[in-house]
Amino acid sequence: MTTAPHQAAPTALPRELVDRLLSHARAGGAESVRIVAPATGATIVDLPQSSTADIDAAYATAREAQQRWARVRVSERVAVLRRLHDLVLAEQDTILDIVQTETGKSRVHAFDEVGDVAVNARYYASEGAKLLSTRGPRGVMPVLTQVEVRNRPKGVVAVISPWNYPLALAASDALPALLAGNAVVARPDNQTALTALWAIDAAERAGLPKGLWQAVLGRGRDIGGEVIKRANYVDYTGSSATGRTIAQQAGEHLIGCSLELGGKNPLLVLADADVKTAAKVAVRASFASAGQLCESIERIYVHDKVFDKFVGEFTAATKALRLGSELDYSYEMGSLSFPRQLDTVTAHVDDAVAKGATVLAGGKARPDLGPYFYEPTVLTDVTPEMTLYREETFGPVVSVYRVHSDEEAVEQANDTAYGLNASVWSRDTAKAREVAARIHAGSVNVNEGFIAAWASVAAPSGGLGISGNGRRHGPEGLLKYVDTQTIATQHALPIAPLPGMSEQLWAKTLTLYFGVMKTLRQK
Repeated sequence: MTTAPHQAAPTALPRELVDRLLSHARAGGAESVRIVAPATGATIVDLPQSSTADIDAAYATAREAQQRWARVRVSERVAVLRRLHDLVLAEQDTILDIVQTETGKSRVHAFDEVGDVAVNARYYASEGAKLLSTRGPRGVMPVLTQVEVRNRPKGVVAVISPWNYPLALAASDALPALLAGNAVVARPDNQTALTALWAIDAAERAGLPKGLWQAVLGRGRDIGGEVIKRANYVDYTGSSATGRTIAQQAGEHLIGCSLELGGKNPLLVLADADVKTAAKVAVRASFASAGQLCESIERIYVHDKVFDKFVGEFTAATKALRLGSELDYSYEMGSLSFPRQLDTVTAHVDDAVAKGATVLAGGKARPDLGPYFYEPTVLTDVTPEMTLYREETFGPVVSVYRVHSDEEAVEQANDTAYGLNASVWSRDTAKAREVAARIHAGSVNVNEGFIAAWASVAAPSGGLGISGNGRRHGPEGLLKYVDTQTIATQHALPIAPLPGMSEQLWAKTLTLYFGVMKTLRQK
């Protein structure tokens, strides 16, 4: 594979920019932590941390701002999203530099995040007013009973976002919450806090009232509980283990939560698949952001008839990937983001090899490129006693398995506690959709890896099993941030016996009425 020489550091982020972004954080009451660039080890920033007093101040400001924001017309909220859409695209070079510096990912994968925020802003700006509008369902007694269902913002939403997709998962979940009339208190990961703060800065420059989108900084174990217990709703993206803890904390406070968690995502190559295209797309689906993507592919099941051809194409394309850390489009895969990710990837691969797995590509760290680089790795002969057979690796490692039928492929794909994303490849798209419907996953892509479903933001996205609950995107991604209020107005006659009518006669009258209404509804 092509690699870049190890550079001393990416282009430093301008001090003026960093200071401006830090001004959006409610932090400083706790000791700062040093954040370094994963690709190089160079210091990015000494990041201030939030104390309990900082969190209290953030929520107090957010609640005050939310009361005013809830009275703003939806059309004015929509206008903010439209301006933010244009601003994100116009200033993409700046935010791409920040994302790359903080995560170590390649620019091509950083751009995926710019696109994600733009399409989400566009979708909710286009559909939000309709989705949030008051509706009038049929009352119990048509004409006499008038019913309105109104959508009311929940209040202050806590958005707890991870480090791997720091722009997409900080901004694209906050935007529908804000559009619905809520305030947001964000708790981004320390490693990628500047990216989240840029999103807040950009939103305010697009017209979002100051104070409505707050950010507190700190490790989850230090401030996560404090953030959750003050919230009216929690949106979290991260590991399944932490998701369980957050669900318990939300339950203790009787607030709702939406959780997108881990994945051990399968890709199925059926006997009639376009093998060359499948192999090419599978590379991107497996190694986007160095595999640090909950939607990425970690398991590939290939029909025996095309197994050898697919493995040859897939291995060759994997070996051809260009690795590097420059802040441009020269390279196709960047670095892992943390030493713990490198340790996990190394442990999973070493365990598999020690127990008999075969390495077809990669299989080793690349400290000559940067401290946390690891080659994109393809394994075969992976068996159930190997750690990576069932556990999420969350790195640039994929295992390939031979199957002899569609049924076996589906059975193997479903042999997991996870259920986030999947992919099916076949020239017969009707058959592929039938196979897709049998896979236990919140989204399944036919003849694509993950982008077709993920980027179709009018459709919901989320997991089954230990991959989480709740949905982002689509109507569900907006309406989860509101409570419904039913206002029923009774005209002329009350729903009660008429004067002089016995309760028994009233019951008989209602019985007749219910039968008539059933007949009318069936017509």
